[in-house]
Amino acid sequence: MPAVRQLRLAPHVVVSEHGTYRLPVECGYLTVPERRDIPNSRAIELAFYRLRTPAANPEPPLIFLVGGPGGSGAEELTWEPAIPWFTALQARCDVLLFDQRGTGRSRPNLANPLRYDLPLDRALDRDDYLAEAQRLSHLAVQFWSERGVDLRGYTTIESADDINDLRAALGYPQVSLWGASYGSHLALATIRRHGRHIARAQVALVEGPDHTWKLPSNVQRCLAHLAELAAADPAVRKAVPDLLDLIGSVIDGLRRAPARATLANQRGGGQLELRLSAFDLQRATAGMLGWRNALRDVPAWYLAMASGDYRRLAEETLERRRGVFTSAMYWQMDSASAASPARLERIRREAPATLLGDAIDFPFPDIAAAWPAADLGDEFRGPLASDIPTLFISGTLDGRTPPSNVDELLPGFKQGQHLVIEHGEHDYADLLFGIPEVAETSRAFLLGEPYAIGSPRAAFRFTHPERGGGS
Repeated sequence: MPAVRQLRLAPHVVVSEHGTYRLPVECGYLTVPERRDIPNSRAIELAFYRLRTPAANPEPPLIFLVGGPGGSGAEELTWEPAIPWFTALQARCDVLLFDQRGTGRSRPNLANPLRYDLPLDRALDRDDYLAEAQRLSHLAVQFWSERGVDLRGYTTIESADDINDLRAALGYPQVSLWGASYGSHLALATIRRHGRHIARAQVALVEGPDHTWKLPSNVQRCLAHLAELAAADPAVRKAVPDLLDLIGSVIDGLRRAPARATLANQRGGGQLELRLSAFDLQRATAGMLGWRNALRDVPAWYLAMASGDYRRLAEETLERRRGVFTSAMYWQMDSASAASPARLERIRREAPATLLGDAIDFPFPDIAAAWPAADLGDEFRGPLASDIPTLFISGTLDGRTPPSNVDELLPGFKQGQHLVIEHGEHDYADLLFGIPEVAETSRAFLLGEPYAIGSPRAAFRFTHPERGGGS
């Protein structure tokens, strides 16, 4: 296996987004092989920030892993609501914010220089969108291949080994991990491969080893829970007696007759007219699941569409037809993690009986064949057992990584606990930094201090139909 080649560290100052904080950090770069499974692999560079602790007897360092795949860990240090949490940890341990391979300041950064180019003047179906995603995938693969990038090196296994190489290069016997969404998937893979070097793990918005592709039944349960909350709100119930029925009727209406909507052309002036399909609406709704500020608008939004106002759907759809094609790192990582045959069969079986079908996964699994990532296999996706102290965090309004994901994993974790946040969503920043009780539990757990699980609750209030939300 190629050896780690070089570690560079230099002093740096991170200035927060509004200039409120100036944080002295070490800016680091670690050189690692692009692929550890072949000899003489070319080198790539991983970037990170390190907040050094002043503690004389520090706790194990924390490595912070963001999601996506494709997010930049280092950028989190510029987000002002997060900084007090990071500095509270820094009082007792080093804190490392890590740009995973292919992201942020790491090199190469696999952001694709491509945009979708789909017609606006006709309603598009699943096959139309899939053909465009496949076209762009082939162009992206060619683009990176011509620049010497071996995309087969961009997998969760390689990233897990990056974390261990970073730990070793910095001389830490053990580290703790914090990961959310895809970052939880990476943290769990690191536990499987390098568990003896992990002191603690906090895993939020949990994507387990075989949870990369989502279950339609979990999506339907999220919509059903939202409908229960709508029925319990007198103002919403008056306007929308049955939210699931309303969702189904609007989707069915678009199947019968595509809708039209007109938007201002923000780039070239004038107006754009879009034709909108049922599949557009299924994808847009699936994209809202787990984001509390979007979910609160669902009753008003669907009621507006039932009255013929499709402007918000047009805005969502315009991005899917003319927006930026996602980073190659995203496509590679999820294509490689994939799903077990049993989970794939379950997705196929469940989709027809649910309102949104398998829109939350689209264009997976079909698109995976367009990328050169080798399936990591069922050993990678199999059951995970660990005695590492692990705190799992979930939210009841998260349709992407629901609490049931943790229910599947928890029996394998001898020292595992599950913190469930009522009305919690798929936004770790809102949950971790927006709910003081959760932030304190998180901090205390990572530092080995006494903590209480409790029953935290996030604020949730619908946009009532009479107050807007449709456009």
